[in-house]
Amino acid sequence: MDIEDRTQHSDAAGAPPPPLGVAQAEAALVEHYPRLVRIAFITLPPTLGRHRRVLAAHGIVQRALPTRRTRRTPDLPAQRGGPRAASRSAYATLRARVLSEALTYGKKPGRWPGSHRLRHPLPAVWGLRIFPAAGGAAELALEQALSGADSATRAALALRRVEELDEDTTRTLLSEAGVAEPALALRTADRLGRQALGEPGEGTQHPLLSGEFDPCFVHARPTDLLRRRHRVRTAGAAVVVAAVAAVTLPLVLREGPQPQERAAATGTVNASIAQHVLDPRNLARAGKDEWADTSRVDFTVWPARGDRLDDTALLDRALKVWASPARTVRISSTPSTGTQPPTQPPRLLYAGDVDGTSVVLLNDGDRTVRYAEPADPKQPPVLDFARTDDADVVTGAALIVTRDGPNSRFLTAPWIDETVTRDLLQPNAPGRNLEVRADGVTAPVPRPGAGGTCDSWPVLQLRSSELIVEKHAFLLTDLGDQAPVHLTYTPPPGSGAPARQPREATSAAALQSWARTACHLSSLRGAGVRAVNNWVYAQQNLPEAAGRADWVCTRADTWRGPGRVLIQLQLPGGRPAAPGVPVAEVRDTASCSRFGQHVVAGIGWQGPKSGNWYLLAAGSRKVTRIEASGGVKAAGPGPFLAVRAPKGTQAQLRARMADGSELEGLR
Repeated sequence: MDIEDRTQHSDAAGAPPPPLGVAQAEAALVEHYPRLVRIAFITLPPTLGRHRRVLAAHGIVQRALPTRRTRRTPDLPAQRGGPRAASRSAYATLRARVLSEALTYGKKPGRWPGSHRLRHPLPAVWGLRIFPAAGGAAELALEQALSGADSATRAALALRRVEELDEDTTRTLLSEAGVAEPALALRTADRLGRQALGEPGEGTQHPLLSGEFDPCFVHARPTDLLRRRHRVRTAGAAVVVAAVAAVTLPLVLREGPQPQERAAATGTVNASIAQHVLDPRNLARAGKDEWADTSRVDFTVWPARGDRLDDTALLDRALKVWASPARTVRISSTPSTGTQPPTQPPRLLYAGDVDGTSVVLLNDGDRTVRYAEPADPKQPPVLDFARTDDADVVTGAALIVTRDGPNSRFLTAPWIDETVTRDLLQPNAPGRNLEVRADGVTAPVPRPGAGGTCDSWPVLQLRSSELIVEKHAFLLTDLGDQAPVHLTYTPPPGSGAPARQPREATSAAALQSWARTACHLSSLRGAGVRAVNNWVYAQQNLPEAAGRADWVCTRADTWRGPGRVLIQLQLPGGRPAAPGVPVAEVRDTASCSRFGQHVVAGIGWQGPKSGNWYLLAAGSRKVTRIEASGGVKAAGPGPFLAVRAPKGTQAQLRARMADGSELEGLR
């Protein structure tokens, strides 16, 4: 571990770019054209396909060049750094324009699919499909990871790995380009890169710099020749149809406008599937009180609710879009969650209108699927997939129905008798009752970490019906997936007591611990997390009589199985919601679970009185000795170690257990 000063500094605001002159802009664009096109290509949504992404990336960069006709600002003045400094400034301005356009591609109001090609027909390629060169395993893994990320995350990864910018500069550029949560995009990009590639080796080129992400070096293949010939043959027929329509259309218009039903945004639906599985009449529906008469309390006993349960047209569109979504449908899924069609009629959980959006919630036993139609029929529908197999009374207690700006609405389970909201960062403040509609939909709840800040962390505190379990209250939080995350707490070990089990995080001690952990949850957003447990595995008296610190292992378990842990040191004093100091983070580990009940970790700490630096280490209850090696050599009996060590010292920890086995320290 590093013994370092973890004082945080405020971000420096980026200076606004100077006016951009045509001559300098053109020179900078020609010189750095491949870099700019690569940034645009990476940022653009993968749903465009490689051919359209290549063309769109080139078009965005070419349109970033200002024209003399529209330019109102003088050429760039001479700068102290000379021509090179002017070139760098011109490049930075072009990069900002490219980034902004790529982030908003296809999202600006009033546009329809394909409108970019009508307004900006160049560059264009006819009769060929073009695409970058195929890469290796690392490039493929990164491309697959990027396909599920939003534009802001992809842009952050491009700025960090292609441009090699630091975090502060990247955060500033993303904010200026209109990204609402640049800090979240940075964290997600960093997590995505590590999950896809692991820790890069020294001197290894990042896959984003490879040919697979270079839209300036492309391969070409012919389009579908038979389809092209068929289109030529049907062009004449289209002209005839247009002529007939020109004659008959005025007659139709005289009768006045006719109501038009929204069409399903689907591709080709397999007829054998549609006949039975996709028939809305075959949807499974649980009885209203079935949950109270069964030992299995999960999504299988949720009754169908909402004001559009009998809207066959809406249900039919939802099922068909699930089975074969059109390219315009916006699809998202939690990690390792398939988007394939159902193999049997799914269960209907909800169908209704919420905040102007028509929502259908379906469950096929392993997944919960959310279909949403915006009020504007020109906007494409949304299809969200979440893994929810093996849900229980807690993890099956609520689902996200809508996210509208900074707020979310939940659909609560039928066995929930009381719904309260509370702020994790205010552990001593009482909860507030949350209004719930008759169909189970809650009033809007602020989304945690909205705006990239951590000034508050709203959670739901739900209480189950006594028909299920008596006096059972628990916490759920929204981490960006369709299923909210269950928060639990494991208290510190008692004297000679057996290992304690996780319990609901509603006690005063649990809320105090979570107040200092909540802001660390942002790094788990969108990771398919099922539950997070805060385990206070040790309490250590600090040197210089500085008080007692809590060693906390925060473990996040995902729906797909793997978990990750964060070791943090919660120091005494300060604000009740002051975040704990991160000590170690490990992914895909059994540590701090029932399969890995022992842990040891350490960190550097500076004494408040003397200013001296110490190596602090602590282990779980069965640790009988801790040894440090490397930059400092020390050992001590028991589960704690505190020795003087210079700042920045590297040390490796090893613990001896009560049964004679050894345990490596987490780093």
